[in-house]
Amino acid sequence: MTAGAPLVVVGDALLDQDIDGVCARLAPDAPVPVLDVAHDRYRPGGAALAAVLAARGGRPVLLVTALGGDPASAAVRRLLTPRVKVVEMPLHGTLPVKTRIMADGHPLVRVDRGNGSPGRPGRAVTEVLRQAHTVLVADYGRGTAAAVREQLAALCRRATVVWDPHPRGQTPVPGVRLVTPNAAEVRAFTDGSAVDASLRSCAEGGSELAGRWRAAAVAVTLAERGVLLARPGATSPMLVPAPYRATGDACGAGDCFAAETAGALADGCLPEEAVQRGVAEAAAFVAAGGAGNPALWSTGQAPLTGRAGAETDPFALAERVRARGGTVVATGGCFDLLHAGHVGLLESARRIGDCLIVCVNSDASITRLKGPGRPLSPLADRVRVLAGLGCVDAVAVFDEDNPTAVLGRLKPHVWAKGGDYDADALPEAAAVRSWDGQCVVLPYLDGRSTTQLARRAAASVRRHVP
Repeated sequence: MTAGAPLVVVGDALLDQDIDGVCARLAPDAPVPVLDVAHDRYRPGGAALAAVLAARGGRPVLLVTALGGDPASAAVRRLLTPRVKVVEMPLHGTLPVKTRIMADGHPLVRVDRGNGSPGRPGRAVTEVLRQAHTVLVADYGRGTAAAVREQLAALCRRATVVWDPHPRGQTPVPGVRLVTPNAAEVRAFTDGSAVDASLRSCAEGGSELAGRWRAAAVAVTLAERGVLLARPGATSPMLVPAPYRATGDACGAGDCFAAETAGALADGCLPEEAVQRGVAEAAAFVAAGGAGNPALWSTGQAPLTGRAGAETDPFALAERVRARGGTVVATGGCFDLLHAGHVGLLESARRIGDCLIVCVNSDASITRLKGPGRPLSPLADRVRVLAGLGCVDAVAVFDEDNPTAVLGRLKPHVWAKGGDYDADALPEAAAVRSWDGQCVVLPYLDGRSTTQLARRAAASVRRHVP
């Protein structure tokens, strides 16, 4: 782990295009559906998508890839700026473009164009790999990993390497920390000896590949079932289940898992911890619409996890509920130690409308409000606990001392607070009224507060310490 060192992503960049519309009629000259196009969007694909996903939380990311002088390469450069710094290799030919044609969000057909291949890596690429501390190889089988294989093999002796493989690509170099194939790729790499997608077959195949590739571990991704973490010769792998069944576009989920897992390893996590982070983030990514979610490209921010099947981006959720005439309810607070008073408040708030968005103070905000020693639980833990409640649809984090700014973006119909507040005295009350929203106070269980719980815990420790 090296603080501030960039994550290096190595692999084949692509340009992805989504053409989406409505099919409501057949063509007059042939019995084929006619697509009335509503949206035509371009986004980075392949290793370029993995790099963007790795950079969402503000992590510095370098992408080593092959780009040329063709329009698709120019589009990828433009889409990556300023999120990711690109270190280029020459591209002979044109950058591959993968076009999905969809009706109401459901794919009808995919069209692939472009046949470019990378040239020899230059001095800049060699220097980036020489200094790298954590590397994600996003191999899409188009030659980039092969072009720098010698440097990657040397890198494994001193750095952390995560390899996301492709059946038409390179086998991982010996010594990688983690390889992330899916179940179908495990079957392909084992020549079909992993005969099906059962857990036993995936476990045996993953363990076989870890030994063959001399990898520390193989994480077999199993879609909505989660990830199976296998090691060489081990017969009882770790299964990391998905936190909930995410419904949505799964395009890019594997890149999201690999990027988040590599980032977690860069932060010093153990492989087991890194895989858990990757599984949770991939589920949230799918639930929020996958790589085709426009909010991902307009803000570059990671969606926060929510309950199963729910829209997890709080602002997109609020807009969607308003558009269909529903009632958006929001509440907020520190939620430092979730207790019965909080749960009662949240359940009551959810019953008021059609969705509940919880606005949560960041760690810095709580420290300013509550003083040194607070929060007791870091932001990631607080968000995860709240998002796991069935009554919570989404979570929005704010860094200010009060939620006025985030409420200005959400514009809820109802802003609910517990009974120990005077609604009219809240600093955000005027803002809520400005868009004809309503502040309400809900009943609150007496004697429950984070401060009181912390004091009782401290007193109990003092009584029992000799």
